Amino acid sequence: MYRETNWALRPGRAEDVEAMAELRAEVMREDLVRLGRYDEHRVRQRLRDGFSPAHTSVIELDGALAGCVTVRPYEEGEGLYLEHFYLAPETRGRGLGTAVLRELLARADEASLQVRLVVLQGSAARRLYEREGFTFESEDPVDVLMVRNPRPPAAGR
Repeated sequence: MYRETNWALRPGRAEDVEAMAELRAEVMREDLVRLGRYDEHRVRQRLRDGFSPAHTSVIELDGALAGCVTVRPYEEGEGLYLEHFYLAPETRGRGLGTAVLRELLARADEASLQVRLVVLQGSAARRLYEREGFTFESEDPVDVLMVRNPRPPAAGR
């Protein structure tokens, strides 16, 4: 597991969009190809079209770009929508995603906010989300919508 001091979330900036679009294309390629949905242009453009520096954090590991995550208010009522959570392939499998997700969920819990996200059918990321308390809400042939209700504060905090 990564020590807290190794990684940081910094606010997104407009100039981050192309690096994030390239990261998305790299990270999602295998799953999108498996689902018959990979399009070289669309995979990047979808991030560009929805990029919001105000809601995006860049994940840095030892000061270098390691990924990104967007957390924005959910459109239909109270809560948050987690999207564009991508980690550079060389950083995966060592606990960074878990550490970042737990930090974001702790913030949501503190504000008593539900969190929703969409994960691709068959994606290994679904196991991470399930371990952290997300449950199935609905699905279609490509996407699975998951939701996590806020957890009460731990006793003694």
